[in-house]
Amino acid sequence: MSSRINLAVPSDSWLWQKGTLREPTVLQSFAFDEAHQHLYVLQVTATGHEAGDLCLNKLDYDGRSLGHMYLKGFGHGVSMGIQRDAKDGSTWIWTEADAENGYGQGVTRFHFKNGAVRTGAQVKIRHPIPGSRNNQPSVCMASKRIAVRYRTAANQPRYRVWDLDRFVARAYDDPIADFAQTGAHPAAKVPFQGYALSRDCVYQVAGSAYDAKTNPAAKHGNTYVSSIDVTTGTLLQQERTEAGRTLVYREPEGLAVRTGSNPGVYFGFASGALGARRFSVFVKKQKKQ
Repeated sequence: MSSRINLAVPSDSWLWQKGTLREPTVLQSFAFDEAHQHLYVLQVTATGHEAGDLCLNKLDYDGRSLGHMYLKGFGHGVSMGIQRDAKDGSTWIWTEADAENGYGQGVTRFHFKNGAVRTGAQVKIRHPIPGSRNNQPSVCMASKRIAVRYRTAANQPRYRVWDLDRFVARAYDDPIADFAQTGAHPAAKVPFQGYALSRDCVYQVAGSAYDAKTNPAAKHGNTYVSSIDVTTGTLLQQERTEAGRTLVYREPEGLAVRTGSNPGVYFGFASGALGARRFSVFVKKQKKQ
């Protein structure tokens, strides 16, 4: 496994205030299909929070729309994953599924189909962690692993990591790791906004939208990015970021990692007025050795 990405390096703007998502709501999470240079973005629909209705957007790397599909009753879209099928080269998209109170209680995978509307009855839903709730997947193709963030019966957030091939085969009993979510933000009550698995690290983003009293724009926000060691479950880094500080509204939403030839940790921000949200993406790039 290669070295982790240093979260203390400056952030660069990658996409700036794009308005190309299908729904007028914020982005929730995103993931890269590096083989095809496609960016997939999840949103909760304008009227779908309670039901867990999602819109999946397909974009190019310039943020231009290439299509969309709807996922009825899937969840909140806290995270997602992209799997490249070794046999036929197709792209599998992993998301939450089986929504309850707006959050997915299991996970599933499916192929993108432009304009389609998919329900839970049309996919094979997995519940890999008995007794858990709020299951949210992330995939690392560099290590061929999948992670699921979940909450225990005591409402404690944790991560569990498996070999991807074994997970696809529904062999859930021998995970690579299981550890507590830690260090997402110095203030425990600040919202968790997304994560991604990359090799031996889980990267996280947390923070809230600007608020005149609790999170004023003049102080440039309370967004933090952090990393956890998969092997030990220990916090590696926790760094505040002022990326996108001039955005109006500025709520952190979603995190993804690119490996390949241009490695980096990418994290998103929603901006703009209610009902007309836009999105921006920033990156902390791995320095070349």
